[in-house]
Amino acid sequence: MLNDLLNQETVQLTDATDLSWEAAIRLAAQPLVANGSVTEQYVNSMIDVVNNQGPYINIGDHIALAHTRPENGSNRISLALLKTNHDIALVNQDHPITLWFVLSAVDSESHLEVIKQLMTLLTNEATVKQLMAASSAEDLLTIIHSRNE
Repeated sequence: MLNDLLNQETVQLTDATDLSWEAAIRLAAQPLVANGSVTEQYVNSMIDVVNNQGPYINIGDHIALAHTRPENGSNRISLALLKTNHDIALVNQDHPITLWFVLSAVDSESHLEVIKQLMTLLTNEATVKQLMAASSAEDLLTIIHSRNE
């Protein structure tokens, strides 16, 4: 499932040095808005949740998993990834992020397999180092797909 959701349309890389964490989430979510998986309301809700609850989406060293409730504009299960070549502070400097995942689910269970596969990928230290060192979206996809066959 992870290999289906993370593809050439949903994986991006940027060299931008002036992104705020809000802009990074918006950019990471843009492919999902473009393909109709989520609405702009969903994106705004992800940002609102972090503003209200803090950087709880920081799920590992330099990794964020942005998401919100399905009723806030999710149309189908989806996942996107933005790698920033520069750390971006999520709320504050204590939470530098480089890998920005955006997850959308339509209920409380349909996304569990995606989460399981993503956590398997992201708990492998060597794989995370490779993702951090990737220099293109194609490299990111090769790493992800080779670890998730």
